[in-house]
Amino acid sequence: MTVLPADGLSRAAEFPDPSHDQWQSLVEGVLRKSGKEVTGSAAEEALSTALGDGLTVRPLYTSIDVSADPGLPGFAPFTRGSRPTGNTTDGWDVRQRHALADPVRLNEAVLGDLENGVTSLWLAVGGAGGVPVSGLARALEGVYLDLAPVVLDAAADPGPAVRELLGLYEARGIAKETVRGSLGMDPLGQAARTGTEPELSDAVHWARLCSRGYPALRSLAVDALPYHEAGGSAAEELGLSLATGVAYLRALTSSGLSVEEACAQLEFRYAATADQFLTIAKLRAARRLWARVAEVCGAPDAGAQRQHAVTSSVMMTRRDPWVNMLRTTLACLSAGVGGAESVTVLPFDHALGLPDAFARRIARNTSTILMEESHLARVTDPAGGSWYVERLTDELAAAAWAFFQEVERAGGQAAALRSGMVRERLAATWAARSRDLARRKEPVTGVSEFPSLDERPVEREPVPAAPRDGGLPEVRRDEAFEVLRSRSDAHLAATGNRPKVFLAALGPASVHTARASFAANLFLSGGIQPVHEPASVDASTAAEAFAASGATIACLCSADTLYAEQGEAVASALRAAGAEQIFLAGRPGEYTGADVHVFAGCDVVSVLSSELDRMGVA
Repeated sequence: MTVLPADGLSRAAEFPDPSHDQWQSLVEGVLRKSGKEVTGSAAEEALSTALGDGLTVRPLYTSIDVSADPGLPGFAPFTRGSRPTGNTTDGWDVRQRHALADPVRLNEAVLGDLENGVTSLWLAVGGAGGVPVSGLARALEGVYLDLAPVVLDAAADPGPAVRELLGLYEARGIAKETVRGSLGMDPLGQAARTGTEPELSDAVHWARLCSRGYPALRSLAVDALPYHEAGGSAAEELGLSLATGVAYLRALTSSGLSVEEACAQLEFRYAATADQFLTIAKLRAARRLWARVAEVCGAPDAGAQRQHAVTSSVMMTRRDPWVNMLRTTLACLSAGVGGAESVTVLPFDHALGLPDAFARRIARNTSTILMEESHLARVTDPAGGSWYVERLTDELAAAAWAFFQEVERAGGQAAALRSGMVRERLAATWAARSRDLARRKEPVTGVSEFPSLDERPVEREPVPAAPRDGGLPEVRRDEAFEVLRSRSDAHLAATGNRPKVFLAALGPASVHTARASFAANLFLSGGIQPVHEPASVDASTAAEAFAASGATIACLCSADTLYAEQGEAVASALRAAGAEQIFLAGRPGEYTGADVHVFAGCDVVSVLSSELDRMGVA
């Protein structure tokens, strides 16, 4: 309880509200101390962060950034949630994905998950790594199908899997009105993954059957993951999901379903990343945009989008995979706060192969901790009202709608896939992002930042590769650095040693530590082992220290003043001792003696790849 002073006024009233100009003046002062002479709006722009899709995150948001009324949870435009209570009743649906070909092993994994917090199953059926259709009954033995919804992933040939699942429901006496889940049919998503021509007739057939006989079972999945996994941005992911959803609406309504019945057949699937605010805004924007589609189609009350969020596979790393637990925790939090009804947390070893029981346990417990211990599901739209989140939602929705209109002008989703428009657009986006990754402007912990060459590899049973000839590619943030690290591993296996670099630190630790740490981190990201012994050298000791290091290259690390005083002499001593290449941690300046400069924002991948080539590391 707040106790007011005797005069009845809050002490906060004694402090005047600061103005935006006052804040900006303070920012100018801080930037001036760092050597940046900027004033006015330029000071604020200096602290802004550019996102994809032309969006910019400013350092300060105030009440003047209030967006349009987002409505109430459960009511159009559904920005704040598709249901009035959100996930507050039972939390979000914890949906575990399974891709095992052996029905017995799959059954063991499924039962273990259901007994320990999982509330629905996402099963790969058929194809390269899924359970055979004939084994589906064995895989679901002991599963209470009236309690645990099943979502199919049988994109290559869904018909037999659908018939088998519906037959199981009938054989076990499950009332049709209680059957929940999704048949997971997504012919356009399958076309995106494989490059094949989409065929919607089967999906329409099953949608009509579900609409008339299974009122709680959805037939179609609008899966945006293929576009995210090909390097697409948040707005591109949203725009292509809208184009896919509209294509399905056209097909379903042409077959006789009403707009309301057609919308009820769709479940939308989006990627959740460790960028928590962008993920929250993406899910909120997705609901607003689909509500607009439903409104234009004449059924505004049917626009409550059902969302399934899946933690991003693009962000998962093969090196230091334990860090993936942190990434998926942030992504799961974002999905829950963003209002997704179902959330799949990919196991931390997802990028390495088939997850083991421990990895699946951590994945399902991530949701449990966030719901039961952190109480995230107890509030509907907890991000609602945040000036930043509301503005980001608005701007992302506008960018996504603009791209959706581009796709529609190109003839719709199928035509955009067929013409190569989608592939070219996503490739351009990924190329720009790859440049940021290579320059470590988008750091990847454990890979491009703070890697460990001594980590023990995590071995997993490989996942059978699904054919993607002609389809969209699958990308990962760690791709370029993984190539460098693999080259280092091969060199270690062939010679017994990793390629090394000698860190020639000049002056006391207080002067050289920052750049020595920077250089060590940079070289480690490419699998080059830094040797920093002794802690400091000069022209008289550098040669002996270099010879003892076993390295063939060296990197000068110190302040600019010491580079000017000692750099050329130390570099000469290193060359005389056999150094084949001299690096210098710092931007090019007046000091001489170095062959290559490495600095914040340089193309680390290009520098290290060229050096491994020069060193003969295959």
